Amino acid sequence: MGVDYEAIGKRVRGFRTDLGLTQEQVAELVELSNPHISNIERGTTKMSLPTLVAIANVLEVSADELLCDSLEHSEPVYHHEIAKIMEDCSSEELRALTEILKAVKETLRKVYPKE
Repeated sequence: MGVDYEAIGKRVRGFRTDLGLTQEQVAELVELSNPHISNIERGTTKMSLPTLVAIANVLEVSADELLCDSLEHSEPVYHHEIAKIMEDCSSEELRALTEILKAVKETLRKVYPKE
């Protein structure tokens, strides 16, 4: 599995916007140019390990959370994401989402059976 720079960029953008930060603010905090942050978010440039660490620290996330789409063993990140999505749901929403997840999981296992 290769490194999915576009997915990393989408995650950087998502975490940045969740924190209410602009690209300019992130660029300043990690000591990079605004165009470079823009290129990272669009997945059109590769970033160095020190840049990845600096961005993760500024965004208050782990490197795993930025890289999970490129990692083969990233289940804990997805479990955490699901928990965050569900934490502010009402009982009715939780019930509906549980039923939806069960149906999607069943369909996925029919389409992509485990070997």
